[in-house]
Amino acid sequence: LPAGLSQWFPALEVLDVSGTGLAEIGTELLSLPCLHTLLAKNNRLGGPGSLPKGLGQAPLARSLRVLNLSGNRFAEVPPALLRLRGLRSLSLGGNRLHGIPPEIQELHSLEFLYLGGNFITAIPPELAKLPSLRYLVLCDNKIQSIPPQLAQLHSLRSLSLHNNLLTYLPREILNLVHLEELSLRGNPLVVRFVRDLTYNPPSLQELAGRTVKTRNVPYAPSDLPESLVRYLSLASNCPNPKCGGVYFDSCVRQIKFVDFCGKYRLPLMHYLCSPECSSPFSSASQSSTSQSESDSEDEASVAAHRMQKVLLG
Repeated sequence: LPAGLSQWFPALEVLDVSGTGLAEIGTELLSLPCLHTLLAKNNRLGGPGSLPKGLGQAPLARSLRVLNLSGNRFAEVPPALLRLRGLRSLSLGGNRLHGIPPEIQELHSLEFLYLGGNFITAIPPELAKLPSLRYLVLCDNKIQSIPPQLAQLHSLRSLSLHNNLLTYLPREILNLVHLEELSLRGNPLVVRFVRDLTYNPPSLQELAGRTVKTRNVPYAPSDLPESLVRYLSLASNCPNPKCGGVYFDSCVRQIKFVDFCGKYRLPLMHYLCSPECSSPFSSASQSSTSQSESDSEDEASVAAHRMQKVLLG
């Protein structure tokens, strides 16, 4: 950036230096007290010294509201950006990011976060601590799962996750009561339903505990060691309405599709007590098919109004 910028334009509010081949932003930027929008897309920023030292302490840290650094060469989110507490919009799409730092939670005013087109593999739970976030774009990455904490983003209106590696969504996503747009196309969960089940056989303790619970064997705290009484209290009911079984540590993960908008079905993770509950040849599975579909429809009727636009194709 040219020297004396603040002297020439002391009241500058918007600065666009996109597509100029810029590899470094100089300290001249720090003395622009009125600058609220900085666009530096499609440059060569990302190396050491790309951003001026002292950025987090300069007046700019308080005035800047919109920062777009998409199409550059950042391999990580610069720590200095996480000190720009007044930011409402941050774009770092099309860079070389492999992760999102937990410190992202410090940007309390952030409403728009664009991180599409990177190499991000995981979403930190701390991202859910952005109370004002309305638009979150994480498309075209390598994300394999969504942390259930993301359901705490109560202000979220749009969530773009297309072209990732997602095979299921956490059930908690139904708590995003204001979500209007959810983009999932290009994920494995859309193009196929994986039925491969991983199931560790129950231990003898679990088999005994299941028997006690399912057959209502009476017992009192004085009959068993305290550790076993505590263990028996941890039983989880199998969600298959025709099963009536319980499980402790050994269960089967399975995807349950829940209808939205009468057209799309979202895959949500739930757990069963054994493979028999999910086997297409088991009597329990066959007898509960209509009930399961009814459950899905009931859930959809409650949540359909929350998802006005679901993009799966």
